[in-house]
Amino acid sequence: MILGIDIGGSTTKITGFRDNKIISPMMVRATDPISSVYGAFGKFINTNRLQLSDISRVMVTGVGSSYLNERIYNIPTGKVEEFYAIGMGGLFLSGLSKAVVVSMGTGTAFVRAEKNGNVKHLGGTGVGGGTLLGLSNRMLNIRHFEDLVEMAGNGNLENVDLFIKDITREQIIGLPPDLTASNFGKISDLATRNDIALGIINLVFQTIGVMSIFAARIDGTEDIVLTGNLTNVPHSHNIFDGLSKIHHEKFHIPEHAEYATALGAAIACASDGRYTEI
Repeated sequence: MILGIDIGGSTTKITGFRDNKIISPMMVRATDPISSVYGAFGKFINTNRLQLSDISRVMVTGVGSSYLNERIYNIPTGKVEEFYAIGMGGLFLSGLSKAVVVSMGTGTAFVRAEKNGNVKHLGGTGVGGGTLLGLSNRMLNIRHFEDLVEMAGNGNLENVDLFIKDITREQIIGLPPDLTASNFGKISDLATRNDIALGIINLVFQTIGVMSIFAARIDGTEDIVLTGNLTNVPHSHNIFDGLSKIHHEKFHIPEHAEYATALGAAIACASDGRYTEI
C-alpha cells in the first residue's frame, strides 16, 4: 500500500492507495506539521490494523511538507509538488481525462490537469476557507466552521444581496432575476445573523465559482472539478448548481473530494509521476 499525506496549514489528510483504489481516507488537526504527519500516520495504521511492513511507500505534499527532511519510520518517502497532486487527485476522483481542478482550502488554487500527467497552475485567489472564518469572526463573533454553516441554514439572501430583479424590471438575456448583482449590496438593518452568515458563504462560493469558470474558459476546458474541505459545505452545491445553469461549464464534486491532494500524492508514485525522494 502507498500512503498519500497532504500536510496543510490547519489540517493534515491521509489516504491509502492500492489496486487503483482509495483506501480509508481520514483527517487530523494539528498546528505543527511534523506532529500532524506522525499523528495521521499513526491513526491510519491503528485504524486499519496495519504493520509498518504493509506500507511500501509514503508520499507527502502540501505546504507543511517543506518541514519534512527525513523518511517516515525509515519507509521510502517521496515529496510531490502540491499543484501536481491537486491535478492528479482531482482527475482520478472525477474519472475525467482533462479538467480544471479547483482546490478550495484556506485560499483557492486553479490547476489545469490532463491524465497524461501534464499539469499547470493557472492561478489562485486568497478567497477561501480563511475568508469564511475571518469574516464570520469579525462580523458574527463565530470562530468555528460548523457553527457558521449551521447558522446559515435559516438565512435569507433577500436581506443581504442585491439581485438583478432589484435593479431592473426588464428581462436581461442570460441573467436570471434572482442572480446576485452585488454581494452584500442590499444589506438591511433587519438582516439577522443567519442572513449575514448565508451572505458570507454565498460571497465566498460565488467568487470561487466565477473565477473557476474564467480559468476554464481561458484554458478552453468545460469541466471543473471541485476539491478541498469546502466541498463539505452543503450550501456550496446549490451555489455551483446555480452557476451551471447560466454558464456552459460543468462543476463536478466527486466523492472524497476533500482528500484529492493526498490521493494525488500517492498516485504520483503509483503512476511513475513527478516526485522527489526524501
